[in-house]
Amino acid sequence: MSATDATPRRLTVADIAKRYADGQRLPMLTAYDYPTAQIIDEAGIPLILVGDSLGQVLLGYESTVRVTMTEMLHHTMAVVRGSRRALVVGDMPFLTYASIAEALDNAGRFLREGGAQAVKVEGGARSARIIEAVVKAGIPVMGHIGWTPQAQHGLGGKVKVIGKDRTQARALLADALAVQEAGAFAIVLELVPAQLAEAITERLRIPTIGIGAGPGCSGQVQVITDLLGLGDFVPRHARPYADLRGTIAEAARRYATDVEAGAFPGAAETVRMDDAILDEALGRGVNDRAGAGQSGADRDIPVGGIPLDRDL
Repeated sequence: MSATDATPRRLTVADIAKRYADGQRLPMLTAYDYPTAQIIDEAGIPLILVGDSLGQVLLGYESTVRVTMTEMLHHTMAVVRGSRRALVVGDMPFLTYASIAEALDNAGRFLREGGAQAVKVEGGARSARIIEAVVKAGIPVMGHIGWTPQAQHGLGGKVKVIGKDRTQARALLADALAVQEAGAFAIVLELVPAQLAEAITERLRIPTIGIGAGPGCSGQVQVITDLLGLGDFVPRHARPYADLRGTIAEAARRYATDVEAGAFPGAAETVRMDDAILDEALGRGVNDRAGAGQSGADRDIPVGGIPLDRDL
């Protein structure tokens, strides 16, 4: 087998559609950097979302609204470099798809500059024309309905489940159908009651990816910091599979203790040179100490070696 044959093939929307048709559930995770993308790609995660959630979990913003295209492209490029097999989806940030022209330009940048294979667009019926135009331009789109973080101010600001009453539930059903008919290859359902999410999933021909939407979706997505236990708050819909916050804190404490005690670095972390060569470099070899064979300024070298302010 040649090196080319051994290179993993990156998944496409057709591969995702086949997995869905075969009844396989679809795990998706967010990633924002090269090493994380590399690890979860090697673990076999088929879908990686470079979410605008990076604004809060990585950059310290109070909401996703402040995230820019420049920031999204920067992190998308890192994730694409770190992954070889997963389909990478770039999250279109706030107000980058307010018009069809803006949406085409910015979605194109995700593929052309960022290296992503698809983009995610928030909104149901209100975003259908945008989704349709982007898909017709040859750019795969993942939809996103329910709680849509970029619209949080219009939704009252406080994170909440969407679809509990009759009006909201019917609106979500209409949103899901609009996104599908616009040509999206998948749709995220965020903070939707489990029964409604399952009903939406049953009525669609494209996979649903749930986050806080119960087990009846075609797949699930988690924010990587929630999965790894890195944040200081775990949402109800998330399940930590590790406690890296505790692991990192303990490692930092042990490191500080070793440095303060002079126990780090030790022999295993230290590189030494030949002592005789060091003596020659510092002008404190046998000949230097005796002054033998030297003339002029070289005879002025002190017994302790060349001083730090000596011009070599």
